[in-house]
Amino acid sequence: MEPNSLKWVGSSCGLHGPYIFYKAFKFHQQAKPRILSLGDFFFVRCKPEEPICIAELQLLWEERTSKQLLSSSKLYFLPEDTPQGRTVTHGEHEVIAVSEKVIVRLQDLVKWAVPDSSLWGHGLKAEPVKPAVLQKLGTNGRREALHRYRDTTWTSGLNFKDVQRERAKLGELDEDGRKVLVLSYPQYCRYRSLQVRLRDQPSSLLIDHTVLALGGIAALGGATRILYCRDTFEHPSLLHNDSICDHGSFTCLK
Repeated sequence: MEPNSLKWVGSSCGLHGPYIFYKAFKFHQQAKPRILSLGDFFFVRCKPEEPICIAELQLLWEERTSKQLLSSSKLYFLPEDTPQGRTVTHGEHEVIAVSEKVIVRLQDLVKWAVPDSSLWGHGLKAEPVKPAVLQKLGTNGRREALHRYRDTTWTSGLNFKDVQRERAKLGELDEDGRKVLVLSYPQYCRYRSLQVRLRDQPSSLLIDHTVLALGGIAALGGATRILYCRDTFEHPSLLHNDSICDHGSFTCLK
């Protein structure tokens, strides 16, 4: 890991040949520390002249021989930012995924990251958990249980307790790296259905495990936007982006 720049957060989560896999990393953006972990959705701009899109971080690893630090992400674009453009068949909260995952060196991914989430105004605003409920979570130990449940749901059961400790030190625990979430279409439909059923119910039900299992989402940060994806497309300009590595290899040759 490069000193004074990028730093792995938490323990490694796997080995394969010369590759060591990790759960999260920390970097500085606009002089402030920030953590991104597996399963996080965050805003990126692949080139300065291109529109903002959403990246879903799916893999992090280091090549032990070359010391390259790499990431694999899935990108989501608004329909109007795709070659086909927005049509009457696209939903208000719909995004479209790039058909191929992008492998990018961490130092380039950090350059892509957009620090100001207010630049993105699309998506359904998640119903926030009220401050009184959040305060109660902190006193009865349910906050940690909720994070464990969410980690199991969104990241295949990996233990993120060490990552959550580091997030807490930075004051990111309630935001949890989830300013935006991209759901599958069935997940989105279940969430909208639950919204209707819970419309007149107390917000404490948003953190109930039964509600979460049925498709509910506990927006602890209070500013999460919900979108869904049901289609893919070929992104022509990504083929000419120098930051993207060869899809046939875990190692960049540049």
